[in-house]
Amino acid sequence: MAENRRRRLQALLAADLAERPESVVKLACERCVLELGVSGAGATVLSAAPGHGLPSRGLVCATNEVSSGLEDLQLVVGEGPCLDAFASGGPVLISDLSAEMERWPAFTPAARGLGAAAVFSFPLQIGVARVGSLDLYRDTPGPLTRAELTDALILSDLATLGVVAELDGHSTADLSWLADPHIQVHQATGMVQAQLDSTTEVALLRLRGYAFIHDVPLAEVARRVVARELRFTADEGGH
Repeated sequence: MAENRRRRLQALLAADLAERPESVVKLACERCVLELGVSGAGATVLSAAPGHGLPSRGLVCATNEVSSGLEDLQLVVGEGPCLDAFASGGPVLISDLSAEMERWPAFTPAARGLGAAAVFSFPLQIGVARVGSLDLYRDTPGPLTRAELTDALILSDLATLGVVAELDGHSTADLSWLADPHIQVHQATGMVQAQLDSTTEVALLRLRGYAFIHDVPLAEVARRVVARELRFTADEGGH
């Protein structure tokens, strides 16, 4: 049964690719929306940072602004289903996000404000090697059906193959090849690290804190730092 579903989804993805020769990962995310009854999907490359800090991240694709916002939010607040799925190696299936305030006190209210009522994250992995996550959301509460869950697991496998193909020899720790605003986050982190004479983890925490306090997307804070419009000092916030 599952093998038949896999063959069907592979055929659909192949047809999508023949019609539009784009990123397999992007097409897999779009296929998630079509097949799984979800409102949006995103795929992210993640790399575990030395010292067990937050993973580095490069957004591969998102089907809409809400999906993109949810990915960015998790990087800002340092918690959420994507990070949990990557850390555990197993799916994180939340059919009613409003019940997760204790688990994710910063992510949950902000994610609901973006329009997410249910979230489902699947690690992108080959064996024990994890390269990222596939993240889905619904704008109304409700679980994935058994068939939808099966298809989500299959599509996460297909998206994994797409990510590996697109990495094409790049390390997941080297995200400079990704055309993504999060690349500026890594540039800005390095600049703030130099400004503060601190560790990478402390620099990223300062960026995240500024974004959270001022209700500004982390990518915009990074852009300002890279453009030298915003500078951080050891004894105060950015100015």
